[in-house]
Amino acid sequence: MVEKVKKYIMYLEQQEKSPATRQQYQRDIQQFLNFAGGQELSKELAIRYKEALQKDYQPVSVNAKIAAVNGFFSFLGRGDLKVKQLKIQRQAFCSKEKELSKAEYLRLVAVAEKKHNEKLSLIMQTICGTGIRVSELPYITAESVKAGKAVIRLKGKIRMILIPDKLRKVLQAYLRCEEIKSGPVFVTRTGRPLDRSNIWRMMKSLCEEARVAPSKVFPHSLRHLFARCFYALDKDIAKLADILGHSNINTTRIYIVSTGQEHLRRMDALGLVV
Repeated sequence: MVEKVKKYIMYLEQQEKSPATRQQYQRDIQQFLNFAGGQELSKELAIRYKEALQKDYQPVSVNAKIAAVNGFFSFLGRGDLKVKQLKIQRQAFCSKEKELSKAEYLRLVAVAEKKHNEKLSLIMQTICGTGIRVSELPYITAESVKAGKAVIRLKGKIRMILIPDKLRKVLQAYLRCEEIKSGPVFVTRTGRPLDRSNIWRMMKSLCEEARVAPSKVFPHSLRHLFARCFYALDKDIAKLADILGHSNINTTRIYIVSTGQEHLRRMDALGLVV
């Protein structure tokens, strides 16, 4: 079975799946095989695995793991073993403990600047000011800052990111100060692009002084904040989907989910409760 897994991962590479996706699929398939413990593959075994996952993982994670295993089954020519994913109703509201507010974001930026960590301050402003994914940050280069736009090529997709004038000016000043003439704007001391874990750790270090709950602070929360602020301007979800690079507007809806406070205010204003 080990050889079959290797061949499947090679197949995913030929399908131009990203290294991160291939690694995740390999981990998920290995998790299933560990659960199987050498038992013969069967639909009943797959169903038991699905039930076991639900005890330890959130529905979204369960579905991701099922997708990996189902793909492997298809590769083996055993589509009869595939199990259905969980049906997840779209969440109408998000928890207050997870939604980063604009005021909290500005406090994080202020603390980064107070600590003279201009790089971190600009990283957060770049992600939050453009709505890019943290994985797309390496595409913000000296060349793209000069052009005012960045072309991102990831997962077989190509999209263009516009860099707002105000952000462009501060990035140009940073590039001059750091004497960066080409390549990614944000790099490590050795010149390599910063990765997600580096940025995550740096952001978490600001939480206490900025008085922001750590549960709200991670790179992707900045993308969500951008989406909510952009959508609040003219309520154009189609335009927001284009900017975020979503091919499905239902994905975009996830980004504009709020804590429900606005809904509550409007409901109270109806005056239907005496």
